[in-house]
Amino acid sequence: MSSSPLSATMKHYTYFRSSAAFRTRIALNLKGLKPEQVFVHLRKGEQGTEGYRAFNPQGLIPALVHYGRAIGQSLAIIEYLDEIVPEPPLLPADPLGRAYARQLAYIVACEIHPLGNMRVQNYLRDPLGHSDAELLAWSRHWIGLGLLAIETLVSGAAQTGRFCHGDQPTLADICLIPQMGNARRAELDLTPYPNLLRIEQAAFELSAFTDAMPKNQPDAE
Repeated sequence: MSSSPLSATMKHYTYFRSSAAFRTRIALNLKGLKPEQVFVHLRKGEQGTEGYRAFNPQGLIPALVHYGRAIGQSLAIIEYLDEIVPEPPLLPADPLGRAYARQLAYIVACEIHPLGNMRVQNYLRDPLGHSDAELLAWSRHWIGLGLLAIETLVSGAAQTGRFCHGDQPTLADICLIPQMGNARRAELDLTPYPNLLRIEQAAFELSAFTDAMPKNQPDAE
């Protein structure tokens, strides 16, 4: 897919290991957009610099700057991309379908991911004094609960197809796939989630997902 002329008007602030940036990379790929990539090294604290916080006060990754306006939060970025580049759509056509896809996405983005991101882990470690083993157990617990909810929903839903909703990827899959990678880093046993593993396999048959993987980024370490 050739890059849209819109790409020249965009900057995407990203970090290879960020699962939220993984989401926006997938969405950009699905839309055929190739903006300028600006790499922000989270472990070196570059997200906390005055220059970055000037347009993204949360100091989080990712951010998208378009026509000089900055958008933070991965889901806000993805839905913005879906509005300005309608094809292929990242949400189902019907209101109930859109609500369902958002429900699945929000389980990841609002319930699982915030409890395991780097700044939360760092706070649990220091100043609260939890060990690395305790942090791993914490991550496994919350990821496991969230993935079980998604597995239960998709296994019982008539609208489940090759992906979480139908046979084309939606916002739900864009959020799910990076979280599966986080689950593996937390050493979570994924065998209780056969439908999620099947959806993940289908996703990685698409270059939009494989090209967005952390290991395939120019800033990967």
